[in-house]
Amino acid sequence: MKKLLSILMVFGMFLTTGLRAFADDSQEALKFFNSYVAAANSYNPVITTLYSPNAKIIRQVVKPDGGLVDVNTNTATYIKQMKLGQAGAKMRGYKNTYTNISVASLGNGAYKISSLRQPKGETYKLKTYMVVKKVNGKWQIIEEMMQTKEQIFLKYADKK
Repeated sequence: MKKLLSILMVFGMFLTTGLRAFADDSQEALKFFNSYVAAANSYNPVITTLYSPNAKIIRQVVKPDGGLVDVNTNTATYIKQMKLGQAGAKMRGYKNTYTNISVASLGNGAYKISSLRQPKGETYKLKTYMVVKKVNGKWQIIEEMMQTKEQIFLKYADKK
């Protein structure tokens, strides 16, 4: 009986330690997401350093009929577009508000942060998620999907 209790106690300690590590990492991932939001909404150039050089970037265009079209791009192209768009966004005071934020472990140290994004001045909310992971001790976005109603992105969609 004592042996069984000892085994259960050791197992409980390992379980508690593992859950605490998950909680710490998920909180770090959430903190990283919040720093991303702050950088984006303040037009801070540091935002370009938050992406992995080979991140998967998806803009999901919501068509007027409700259909969805994924537009994929690479990190370099996305950052170039972001830099071009920042000046106009700053002049207009464009910002996004994020709600319904959730963090889920994907294993291998990666976390998926899902939320709803509401552009300033709009009443609708759009789905978004990012997958973040520590790379060489630094959190980075390794995948990002943001829905948009901007139909201009359709010209970049793969023609199949």
